[in-house]
Amino acid sequence: MLLNYKQLGQGPDVILIHGLFGSLENLNVIANALAENFTVTNIDLRNHGRSPHSDSMDYPVMADDVLNLMAHLDIKKAHLVGHSMGGKVAMQIAHLSPELVNKLVVLDIAPVAYKSRHDDIIAALKLVEQHAVNDRKQADQLMAPLIPELGVRQFLLKSYAKNEQGQLQWRFNLATLSEKYRNILTNIKANDSCLCDTLFIKGNDSDYILPEYRDAIMAQFSNAKAKIIHGAGHWLHAQKPQAVNKSIRDFLMA
Repeated sequence: MLLNYKQLGQGPDVILIHGLFGSLENLNVIANALAENFTVTNIDLRNHGRSPHSDSMDYPVMADDVLNLMAHLDIKKAHLVGHSMGGKVAMQIAHLSPELVNKLVVLDIAPVAYKSRHDDIIAALKLVEQHAVNDRKQADQLMAPLIPELGVRQFLLKSYAKNEQGQLQWRFNLATLSEKYRNILTNIKANDSCLCDTLFIKGNDSDYILPEYRDAIMAQFSNAKAKIIHGAGHWLHAQKPQAVNKSIRDFLMA
């Protein structure tokens, strides 16, 4: 499987990896900022964006997809930046092939297993899929009772687009993401500690990285440090782009 990707900039390689139900477009704000000093490869993970669909969906498989793309593009070593699910993919790559990873930046996720928190979102997405919806406004109205947060609905609707037949549909593979959702909640597969320089960036208002996760983080990433972005939640790069971009740039260029 060759992932869909977009490249920009010039310099040392950086690979950006988006989160669940997203696409490479979600990290454009980071890509554009880093392109001043780096060659940025912004990717669509499998079952997302314009990348191929598959019945398989777990962290080793997604990590292999990125490693295959690196080989295809002849990228010998890269910085990895991943948000949420993409952060776990980046961590999985660092454990599978540490020799290919320069520095690692993980946005608002920890190397732990999580409890389900997307049930209403999945139900809302399926509701839209089951109805003959003519535009995004109708889709938004259908989702609103299950997803009251406008910003979350707007994020999801970025992936609601016309196919080649002119019909609106979700770009991500909802069937597989729903069926394999438990795999996305699980922890990465790691047997020892990754020694690469790692920065965990947490949104102050988010509960994805909690104090009790510190031991798990340090056990798997012994050279990790943390940065907290105040006034931001889980979507920290959208809420506080300048602060997040500065934190990433300062860390990668140090």
